[in-house]
Amino acid sequence: MELLDIIKANARKLQKRIVLPEGYEERTLKAADISISENLAQIILIGNPSEIEEKAKSLGLGNLKKAEIVNPLSHPKKDHYVNMMVELRKHKGMTPEEASRLIEDPLYLGVLMIKNGDADGEVSGADHATGDVLRPAFHYVKTAPGISVVSGAFIMILPDKSFGENGIIIYADGAVHPDPTDKELAEIAVATAHTARAICGFEPKIAMLSFSTKGSAAHPLVDKVVNATRIAKEMAPDLMIEGELQADAALIESIGQKKAPGSKIAGKANVLIFPDLNCGNIAYKLTQRLAHAEAIGPILQGMAAPINDLSRGCSVSDIVSMIAITANQAGGLKK
Repeated sequence: MELLDIIKANARKLQKRIVLPEGYEERTLKAADISISENLAQIILIGNPSEIEEKAKSLGLGNLKKAEIVNPLSHPKKDHYVNMMVELRKHKGMTPEEASRLIEDPLYLGVLMIKNGDADGEVSGADHATGDVLRPAFHYVKTAPGISVVSGAFIMILPDKSFGENGIIIYADGAVHPDPTDKELAEIAVATAHTARAICGFEPKIAMLSFSTKGSAAHPLVDKVVNATRIAKEMAPDLMIEGELQADAALIESIGQKKAPGSKIAGKANVLIFPDLNCGNIAYKLTQRLAHAEAIGPILQGMAAPINDLSRGCSVSDIVSMIAITANQAGGLKK
């Protein structure tokens, strides 16, 4: 059974409520229809009900009748959400007038639904920039306890099954935070461990990557990784995590045991934490192209509830996969 099939099977068991703020967008509607037909989640669409009904009819999307449709301009909880917004952001000067305007924006409405417990996760971004998707999330859902930074993980599925966890390795951060501090890097490692457990279903073996292995080089950049490893161990003492390790020492057992004798992670890593976004983004693209790996993501992690941002060039199948992944993340948070 392929990983995506496992993710979908788990989503069917979880039956999480996933809100799609871009209820007017054609790919989103098609993905919602497929997700309902495959029973991946309880789908909530935000948009004008008559327009969604008309579009569903023209596209032949009969399953959308089973979706919950929330009109951002008129719904029973509108005043309640406005009051929530004012209360949560009054220290920033939020007024009832501004909140009444913002709550009609589907991206704000989606996160307020999550904050109020009316939805478990969100998938958006097919028609919005990343900043537009994340801004309401940062304001109202915020980051998970003990985490101050949002990061992006990629699940890399390699043809060579000898690497990672039967060919599966998680890379982070490859999408969001350009230059994390040692504390932020530790938080990224802890958040990625959660992603490994919630989505991939395996116990993470985390390598904190550097150009040095166990003191083979001295440099402030190496110190950052060493400090991040120490902080991550303090944050989550149960984690299997080691650093600093070079990439070959992390992935190839014979090299790992030579460079880091006795290590339980060297040569067996299934999670790679890169020291900055330059490294992470370049590495995932090189792996994707040169090793012909499949890259699933970015999966946003570190939020108090799963909110995932799509590429504006995403396909219908990309959205369906992200709905299933978001459901798995929501299930993992409840554990």
